[in-house]
Amino acid sequence: MSDVINAAVTALNEKIEGGFDGGTAKFVLNGEGSIIVDGDGARAGDDDADVTLTADADVFQDMLSGELNPTTAFMTGKLSVDGNMGLAMQLGSALG
Repeated sequence: MSDVINAAVTALNEKIEGGFDGGTAKFVLNGEGSIIVDGDGARAGDDDADVTLTADADVFQDMLSGELNPTTAFMTGKLSVDGNMGLAMQLGSALG
């Protein structure tokens, strides 16, 4: 597993302490791997999910740090969403 994925899992778990009860989401970081977020928190993995969000690692990091709004990332084509858009919006709020 890459250092980027490990760092992202740690950062996500800090953001969504106690897990994310809205459903199951997968973040795909291009060239690095995937992260699953659910009621148990964040972990490296490539399980099936209700929504898949795909971005470059630097875009993902900017969203986690608050430098880039997830909605803005989506609207500008830096973040793609496949699946339950409502769940993606809930997750974006949880990260904010």
